[in-house]
Amino acid sequence: MLAGQPLPHRRLGGTVAVERTNRDVRTLITQIAAGEIMLPEIQRGYVWKASQVARLIESLYRGYPAGSLLFWKTGQLAETRQAAIGTAQALPRVMPLYLLDGQQRLTSLFRVLSDHPDAQVVFNIETEAFQNQSAATRRNRKWLKVYDVVGPDADMFAIHGELKGAGLAIPEPEIGRRLSALQKITQRDFHMEVLHEFGYEEVADIFVRVNSGGRALKTTDLALATLSARIPGFLGQLEAESAHWAERGYGALDVNFLIKALTLSLSTTGTRLASVAKLTAASRESVEGGWEKVQRGLAHVVPLLAEKLLIPTTALVPSLAALHPLILYYGRQHQEAKVAKEVEEGLLYWFLAATARNRYGGSTDTTLTQDIRMLDAEDPVAALLANLGIRDRGLSVTASDLAGRNHQSPYLMFCYLAAAHAGATDWWDGGPISEGVEKSGKPQYSLVHPAAKLRTHGSKYSSAEINELANIVFVSEQTAKNIIGSRSPAAYMQSVNASDRAAHAIPNDPAILEPEGYRDFLAARRFLLAERITALLDQFRPSFLVEDDTPTETAASRSLMFTGYTGAGRSVLTAEAKVDSQIWVGWIDPADFEAALDAAATGLASDVPLGDETAPLRIDDEGGMTFGLGPFVIRGSLDQWRTAVKDAFEDAQPLADCPEPNDGPWPAEPDEFLLSEAGVQPA
Repeated sequence: MLAGQPLPHRRLGGTVAVERTNRDVRTLITQIAAGEIMLPEIQRGYVWKASQVARLIESLYRGYPAGSLLFWKTGQLAETRQAAIGTAQALPRVMPLYLLDGQQRLTSLFRVLSDHPDAQVVFNIETEAFQNQSAATRRNRKWLKVYDVVGPDADMFAIHGELKGAGLAIPEPEIGRRLSALQKITQRDFHMEVLHEFGYEEVADIFVRVNSGGRALKTTDLALATLSARIPGFLGQLEAESAHWAERGYGALDVNFLIKALTLSLSTTGTRLASVAKLTAASRESVEGGWEKVQRGLAHVVPLLAEKLLIPTTALVPSLAALHPLILYYGRQHQEAKVAKEVEEGLLYWFLAATARNRYGGSTDTTLTQDIRMLDAEDPVAALLANLGIRDRGLSVTASDLAGRNHQSPYLMFCYLAAAHAGATDWWDGGPISEGVEKSGKPQYSLVHPAAKLRTHGSKYSSAEINELANIVFVSEQTAKNIIGSRSPAAYMQSVNASDRAAHAIPNDPAILEPEGYRDFLAARRFLLAERITALLDQFRPSFLVEDDTPTETAASRSLMFTGYTGAGRSVLTAEAKVDSQIWVGWIDPADFEAALDAAATGLASDVPLGDETAPLRIDDEGGMTFGLGPFVIRGSLDQWRTAVKDAFEDAQPLADCPEPNDGPWPAEPDEFLLSEAGVQPA
């Protein structure tokens, strides 16, 4: 049988079911452009990273297996979604094939072969390595952009001629062989299976089964597939709702968040939370009723957060899970119901207190179960606060609560809110600090004492000290560039008026605005910030709570620090964990850890080498990641982990100063440690 010729249909129970065939990459790409291959609504979005795209191209170049493709062919109209190919697909002249498995691969190939700006894969003719384009590869003639070799206007004679003068350490015939092998990636065949005579719900079930292996789908993905089949167009409603809030700065209220909220809306009084399985089995009427509750809840909660608390973006909210009890409470109210002011402010107080105590920093399902049950209590505010251990006295924040914190801490949100409620403005343009958030989608901030000034000072301030939360001020990039620069605050604060300094809680003592007074500056500003944050909490404190004036108990001594070291062509990320007087130090290869994070982004767990052993990095269904290191199981989001690694290597400390590992098994059961509580020391 000729290559590419369809194999006979396989018959199941006497019914034509599966057609098997092969098509090369170029043909598949042409069909996508022509609209002859479409994405059904049940498909999730495009999620591959640039490194994964480069690995796919390398696999095709080396002749490695690249997997099969699964399609659905039907005579009925199906809801579709736009492919992330950077251009509109043509209207098909024939009934299209709907792609069920292989979206990430085909989308990536289309992007590379159409010169998409986010798929600039390059090839080193000498080492046969593939990676994404960078400034360094642009300057090096040994790196060729794959599109320039395989694109329709490729001039192989000119490319070969340029390479002759690139000083390559390979013979000329080998250059030609490698270029030819790269060109042939468009001729590589993919095995295809095409499903015939299947209904939409049956196809959705197949989609779920197929995509539950390899890159594991989240349960929200599976729910979306099932709901899209049973309620065509429902995914479009979710995406429209998400886009509505994204335009208002609340972009993290994405489809996955909405599915979680919808699932919770099906929970009934006195029972445990509804599961995704219950959502997918619920009647259309139940789903639509739950969706109305979610929309009603969001329509109340987001304005409260934005207008009462002055939170302009979800980028400031450490854990979105803390919003679910609020959304569910308001969603359960009738459309015209009026919530009493004391209840409304009490719910906001609970949200602030839950955030300050990092209630949703760990695994959230158990916590949500506890809190959502309290919504049915006679006094839901008191019941929710009781879950936090707050019964008689309100919550207060002390200077010691802020010591050692950095921008990963939940207190970053509180420092922003303290400034916003004080009417803080930008020192460059005089606009409210929220304007910087609106432009970038996340809060803009700088360091009061610039890092460059502190690092060169004789007091030898550690990077952890330099990047402490008390040194952060919420001002624009223009302020950071034109006013702060690399000058000490003693030099530039004279250009900032007194009211602006006060709104940002900047101490007045001139001595601590000099580099030698930096540690005293931190102490003074922690005190001012703690006062402001406590005052903010007190604005919403329920009347049954009295002001807290009791000293806080000292918790058991636990700490975690990440530090980066480089030297002699090698990089090491160290994790130093302390529990009372015991210290555990582990060495991690940052390349191994970055690869594990890339895998986690696609839903795959990893075991990261750690000395002679490995440390498990696992992913939960809510997008959280846990990493077992010595005495701790450290929990954080993918973004938090990436930021922690980036911060650790912001400045390189000499490898010669790296402490020796002490990474043997910890003698006790490891405790959960939130990454947001770690002191991350850039190196």
